[in-house]
Amino acid sequence: MSDLKNNIIVISLGGSLIVPEKIDWQFLKKFRELIIAEIKKGKKFVLITGGGYTAREYIQAAAKVTASVTRDDQDWLGIHATRMNAHLLKTIFRAYAHPRINKNPKTKADIQEHFAHGEKIMIAAGWRPGWSTDYVATILAERLGAATIINLSNIKYVCDKDPHKFKDAKEIKQISWKDFRRIVGNHWDPGLNAPFDPIASKLAQKINATVIIADGKNLKNLKNILDGGKFQGTVIKN
Repeated sequence: MSDLKNNIIVISLGGSLIVPEKIDWQFLKKFRELIIAEIKKGKKFVLITGGGYTAREYIQAAAKVTASVTRDDQDWLGIHATRMNAHLLKTIFRAYAHPRINKNPKTKADIQEHFAHGEKIMIAAGWRPGWSTDYVATILAERLGAATIINLSNIKYVCDKDPHKFKDAKEIKQISWKDFRRIVGNHWDPGLNAPFDPIASKLAQKINATVIIADGKNLKNLKNILDGGKFQGTVIKN
């Protein structure tokens, strides 16, 4: 992880890890222990939470009740799910995190404030309709000078096609942004299940960011990533 500037590490934490179906407090306890151990080594973190299962449950429930649910409605349900998850992380990292969740990655002063008084963690969540938490993570990485984003979800590797639909899908260990964007396309919708959001991918390619896609449940693997060791996961870069 030597390419990270300012010792700030950006981690996008998938909602499926926080709330697979109910809150996985055992995972969160171990995740907290790992992050605190890394903080004691001098690292700082930006943790962006996804909406995951909670977001999909709310979106699907609304659609079952009425056919008039708009795209903005879906987005806001997802955004508030990410913020609820973010508030949970802020609570368990109270001693290390800025007391306020970052909800606007575009405001420079707001971003700087999160580390202005010795804080070690910024907690961030969904921003506004049309933009995913992957996009938020990419903007924050750009603003804070972090060259790498660690994207943790429930997949070990990016595949060349959907492994749930195609038995011959092949795992990819390293791929260029150009080739990755051919796989995910150029459009994003609320609840899209992609390894990394297409719009965020476009920005990451533009700013020359590296994204590591890895299985978030494997915390030993995350430690290897943070320590610059060998790890399981897909590296996407120019």
